[in-house]
Amino acid sequence: MTYKLNVAGLTRDLPICQLNENLSIAGFVIFGDVELTCACAKALLDIAPEFDYMVAPEAKAIPLIHEMARQSGRNEYFLVRKKAKAYMHNVFKVEDHSITTEGTQYLYMDGDDAAKLRGKRILILDDVISTGGSIAAVEELVREAGGIVAAKMAVLAEGDAAKRKDIMFLEPLPLFDGKGNPIE
Repeated sequence: MTYKLNVAGLTRDLPICQLNENLSIAGFVIFGDVELTCACAKALLDIAPEFDYMVAPEAKAIPLIHEMARQSGRNEYFLVRKKAKAYMHNVFKVEDHSITTEGTQYLYMDGDDAAKLRGKRILILDDVISTGGSIAAVEELVREAGGIVAAKMAVLAEGDAAKRKDIMFLEPLPLFDGKGNPIE
């Protein structure tokens, strides 16, 4: 079973993936789809407010933020990580709750990256916003770093996230019941 998605002038058939007996999602994976990544990056840049830097959570948003940096002529962007790495200094973290990740996870920001964000206008990016947990965690890290959130953006807003006024996105994405039928 698939869901036909039209986004940034392109059409893709997304597989319906069952999370539990009552809930399924359309699996949007931007990895490996260069045409889709480039088109979505351009479409997001077309609606983005003025910004100094971009920040995204790893991992699925990495190709998107990279392409947005390339298209906008930026030479630097920042990722918040799912694990602290040995090369990171003065690391700080926040809790993150995601619809696609079981249990509590944490997102980590490098202190050296954080210092560059202080007083700067920041675009927070993700591929899909569902519950908003990941984007809220990134927003908290950006604010702790002293950054100014210019916008929270995603390619898709899933379920009730499409009703939110505090995020910018290209297209809504429905949730599905356990049998793959769209939930109204």
